[in-house]
Amino acid sequence: MAIQQIAGREADGPMRAPEGVATAEGFVVPARDSVAGVSVRTMEILTSLGFAMAGAAAIWDSLRLGAGWSGDGPQSGYFPFWIGALLVLAAAANLLSVARAGAPQRKAEETFLSLEQARTVATVFIPTCLYVAAIPFTGIYVASAVLVAWFMVRLGGFSATRAVPAGIATAIVTFVVFEIWFLVALPKGPIEDFLGY
Repeated sequence: MAIQQIAGREADGPMRAPEGVATAEGFVVPARDSVAGVSVRTMEILTSLGFAMAGAAAIWDSLRLGAGWSGDGPQSGYFPFWIGALLVLAAAANLLSVARAGAPQRKAEETFLSLEQARTVATVFIPTCLYVAAIPFTGIYVASAVLVAWFMVRLGGFSATRAVPAGIATAIVTFVVFEIWFLVALPKGPIEDFLGY
């Protein structure tokens, strides 16, 4: 009886550590069952819904144009209507398949896009969107110079003293190739206007 009390165990209960004694379980970090992010199942559902909406839009517009068969052959919306119907049916079949599979246990290999991967994609995607949005205001050459310099500094680890001249050189070479050699006019901004181009 005394040994059982010292060990922290009742007569017929499991062995446990006495109060105030640290155990190995206290230092073990529990394993993560899943990686935070978007699951494959979620992406299958979103993709199916996207295709269903595209198919429904095709059907709606085809009915507006006329999706039947007239005296001189098919109307303008005949083939788009059936393509839209096939898209909706395929999307419904995929959604049914996902629903039948149920909500599986989310494992690491079932993650479509983790949060860390999403951050990596965003480091390229967001500056590229800003680049495209800036082109109507700055012209393609200035925007390209800034984008190249930004990527060199942010992703390449170059210093600004090396990245800025590289961005400017890229813009100048692109300008010479397209505007002077090939005579292809690309969107220009106030700097090109000031220089007379």
